[in-house]
Amino acid sequence: MTEKLVEASLETLHMVGLSALWTLLAGVPLGVLLFATGPGGFRRRPVTHRVVGTVVNVGRSAPFVILMVAITPLTRALVGTTIGSAAAVVPLAVAAVPFFARLVESALLDVDPGLLEAADSMGAGRLGTIRHVMLPEALPGLLRGFTVTVVAITGYSAMAGAIGGGGLGDLAIRYGYQRYETGYMIATVVLLVALVQVVQFLGDHTARRLDRR
Repeated sequence: MTEKLVEASLETLHMVGLSALWTLLAGVPLGVLLFATGPGGFRRRPVTHRVVGTVVNVGRSAPFVILMVAITPLTRALVGTTIGSAAAVVPLAVAAVPFFARLVESALLDVDPGLLEAADSMGAGRLGTIRHVMLPEALPGLLRGFTVTVVAITGYSAMAGAIGGGGLGDLAIRYGYQRYETGYMIATVVLLVALVQVVQFLGDHTARRLDRR
């Protein structure tokens, strides 16, 4: 059991880590776009905001298991397979990016508009304002949102095991559910809860240290 649990835990960490990285890289620019083109942004584009917002809302509302099956062709095209932890990264990231993008938009909306006006009046430019004012000021909120997203990805990774995604979810289904070995089920639940607690603690602790208010 120990060997299988260690292997499954590493697969889960691999899935969650890579998915979180891609979510961060894609979710921040998408959230900035939502903010910038929205009513409180500095580049208001109502049509663009509605179109992007609709796409994000559709991505957020799709049940993960259905989404994972629906984008099977994309997963196969990107990684060459639809099973295993490497394949699970694609739907995990696709599901998490729109979720995180909305949290990024919310964090940016909390930034004092006066700071943006001051940066603009000093000639910082839009890109400079984003890099040197908006993102640093919103960093605690962004980190809290990212923490919530990683926790959600961890839950999604367990569901990915239902269709061969690997990791602790797959172990719980194959051994704990299908073979009625309760020890595996209990162990996987404990490990997933522990992982979530560690992620939540680190995220909250770091956000508090960065919060200058």
